[in-house]
Amino acid sequence: MQKIELKKHQEVKILPKFINISHERLCDCKPGHLSCIPAKQWILNQIGVWEFKYEERDIRDKKLHPATFPISMAKRVMEQFTHVGELVLDPFVGSGTTLVAAQDLARNAIGFDLKQEYIKIAESRIMQQSIVSDLIHNCQQIAVCDDARNIQEYIHEGIVKCVFTSPPYANLLNRERKNKSRRGDKRKNDQLGVVEQYSQDPRDLGTLEQADFENAIKEVFSSIKPLLAPKAHCIINITDAWIEGRRVPLHINVIKAMEDAGYQFRNTIIWDRRNIVNQIGIFGWPSSYITMGTTFEYILDFIVEPTVTK
Repeated sequence: MQKIELKKHQEVKILPKFINISHERLCDCKPGHLSCIPAKQWILNQIGVWEFKYEERDIRDKKLHPATFPISMAKRVMEQFTHVGELVLDPFVGSGTTLVAAQDLARNAIGFDLKQEYIKIAESRIMQQSIVSDLIHNCQQIAVCDDARNIQEYIHEGIVKCVFTSPPYANLLNRERKNKSRRGDKRKNDQLGVVEQYSQDPRDLGTLEQADFENAIKEVFSSIKPLLAPKAHCIINITDAWIEGRRVPLHINVIKAMEDAGYQFRNTIIWDRRNIVNQIGIFGWPSSYITMGTTFEYILDFIVEPTVTK
């Protein structure tokens, strides 16, 4: 940290330590294009139901991280909303999947997480990668251990082209797992009765009730807003929860929080998870109909609310 002596009777001010990372386009796309994506892929992405597969590089071991999304999801989002060389931000980077995808696609990326163990996993995954395009374009992927509320201390204003993240789903995981989504004997695995929560740090969004979760999302994204480049998109993966016998519509909380923070809700994409869900249990039959939350999630798209000129 750099210290600067101010005028007499003023305290010494400690300046934030910004991360020196590139954010400029490295492609030949026309200035008005949102991304490098070709027209055929754009058409496919307009269909608001997306399906992904996990690969060997994905982390599926819940002892390492309890809730990961596929690398293929992060790559599809980045391809749709960024150009080669531009900067992607993940405020809740976890095991670093966003950073791995950015490395694959030669995007610069910064991710933040409260838990040092997850940052170490993310750094290890980045180091293991050997991506020719990344070496050619000299892009960086950086994992930082800090609260998402402090991101503005690290990144200069106006340079982030895309925010992509999957925040903790409020306190959904902060309870003993009952495996109700599994069928029969499948419920009796090593996850039964386990609390798979990320941490018990009070700053962790995964410890918060629904209303407090909404306020935390508003706080984080309000502070991020000045960092965004013109026409930047914020993409948030979220699911609804079923907690203590009631549906908790977290995607509505996220939309409300983002609108209160000054963002405009643009698009809903459904993550169709049926291809990765096997042997699901039966809920509510024959008297109480309940949709299986494990079979789909939301991918919500926001932009900064445009300024209305009179």
